[in-house]
Amino acid sequence: MKRKIILYTAVSLDGYIAGADYDLSWLFSNEDYGYDSFLESVDTLLIGKRTYQDLLTFGGFPYTNKKNYVFTSDGGFRGNGFVEIINTDPARFAGQLKKGEGKDIWLVGGSVLNTSLLNANLIDEMFLFYHPVILGGGIPLFAPPVNLRWYKTTDTKTYADGLIRVRLRRE
Repeated sequence: MKRKIILYTAVSLDGYIAGADYDLSWLFSNEDYGYDSFLESVDTLLIGKRTYQDLLTFGGFPYTNKKNYVFTSDGGFRGNGFVEIINTDPARFAGQLKKGEGKDIWLVGGSVLNTSLLNANLIDEMFLFYHPVILGGGIPLFAPPVNLRWYKTTDTKTYADGLIRVRLRRE
């Protein structure tokens, strides 16, 4: 079975994955939204350097039972014992991972890594969790320049707290 790369992330109504100064205080955390089930379906995570640093502020690295790759151009950057630092082209590296054995691959992000894989046509599916908030600025879901890509909406779900999950598949 072919591995898929899946972008699974929260986003504001105006398209940001973090507010100014990487603020994440706007995110809901009162429901699972299918997260635990999704986490069981993946065995590998692709994480940008800044996103990795943000994950560490939540009380330790949460994905110790997965294979984790952190992408950075900072040759001196060091991670913890649960991640491998990747300084090569993210798209080439991720393309090789897709050819290997294993469960699906979670593209955790951030925006530069998201764009690299999108422009290389490597994102097979997206689960976008739209929070009903306008941030007015911050870190975009995709950092320019972004190539035109078409995705098909395969499922949507609305939650009582106003969050909307949109599931998309690459055409």
